[in-house]
Amino acid sequence: MSTTPRSALRLFALLVLAAISVELWKSRARATKLVPPSEPVPLSFFGLHIHHLPQPTPWPRVSFGSWRLWDAYVVWPNVEPQKGQWDFSHLDRYISLAESHGVEILLPLGLTPAWASSRPKEKSGYEHGNAAEPRNISDWSEYVREVATRYKGRIHAYEIWNEPNLSDFFSGRPDTMLELAREAYGVLKQVDQTVLVVSPSATGQTGVAWLEHYLHMGGGAYADVIGFHFYVTPGAPEAMLELGERLRAVLEENHLATKPLWNTETGWLIENRLSKVTPQNSSFSRVLTLEEASAYVARSYLLNWAMGVRRFYFYSWDSEVGGLTEADGQTLKPPATAFAETEKWLVGARMVSCLPDRSGAWICELSRPDHRAWVVWNPARTAKFKIPEAWTVNEERDLSGKQLSLSPACTVFIGPAPVLLSRERPSRERQGG
Repeated sequence: MSTTPRSALRLFALLVLAAISVELWKSRARATKLVPPSEPVPLSFFGLHIHHLPQPTPWPRVSFGSWRLWDAYVVWPNVEPQKGQWDFSHLDRYISLAESHGVEILLPLGLTPAWASSRPKEKSGYEHGNAAEPRNISDWSEYVREVATRYKGRIHAYEIWNEPNLSDFFSGRPDTMLELAREAYGVLKQVDQTVLVVSPSATGQTGVAWLEHYLHMGGGAYADVIGFHFYVTPGAPEAMLELGERLRAVLEENHLATKPLWNTETGWLIENRLSKVTPQNSSFSRVLTLEEASAYVARSYLLNWAMGVRRFYFYSWDSEVGGLTEADGQTLKPPATAFAETEKWLVGARMVSCLPDRSGAWICELSRPDHRAWVVWNPARTAKFKIPEAWTVNEERDLSGKQLSLSPACTVFIGPAPVLLSRERPSRERQGG
């Protein structure tokens, strides 16, 4: 293929940008001083959004530990479409499905039904009036109490509101959200002291400022967990490091650093094989290839745990434009396999460290009682990686589950898709013989 001066200049600019990005990721990681949680990764860390259960989407064919019921048609406008008229049929079904599979539920409490809305004719991201605060807080209290009482001992975590910094989801003031959180927290704890209450989960760069203002007003008193949406689209997962750094600073400033941090929603547009995915607004201006999406899924889970995030609910399993399945909700895409493979690598392991080296390669060390392993990738390019002799690894495993035997201290090629380097134990050792 011939190269014109213009294309050569464009290529040079891309290479410079990639090099700068690597240095930014490296400096950001060092600045945030990534300290993963000391305990082994629990299955509950791997969360999903599922929209269309039980039809047309069957129960996912991957293991996961937690499920956030957003865009699942079970929030307030769905369960109380008219005052005092309750419809729990969908939510009952979802709770039973989750219980039968040992999956924990996170239930967001907002939006507002039109009949209860302070601005019923106002446009929102859903139906008219849904983004406004309730006209009477007593309606909100009654709704929260009804749900909490019905599902006492079955739902163990509630989220106050979704993305309150975006007018499509909440058009009121932060002090109004604080009042809603105070009321809901009191009702939930009165019904069941053991439930976890997740703060309103703001999103993206503007969400940090919103959360800072909300916490300055005292919002942390009405949350057991701080929720946030680490959307960095169209950027790569490593861009979450800056958000994590800013969030930690806000929590420390408000003396809330000990509260758990949950990433209750993050995703990207992902190409389908069976239907077309079209770029949307500036935040979702790029559709990931299946190969890119597989790498992003794995890196996002690795980096979230490295940042100290205790739960991460990927958006989503069966979305038509950002799903791990095709739009039919049944046909698995490679990112679904990457999700399952990353879970195998992490669950039950303790992450000792996760940092980039001077070449830009990320190295996450995992420890189990009987062996150690390392996950490595280079987000910017495919490059040679010399395996340290001290690792004594003899196997490489990729995101599809494919295994490759290695000789000690060899050199391998790594790129944007993480690989697991470990020591395969002899069959007799694995069987305890």
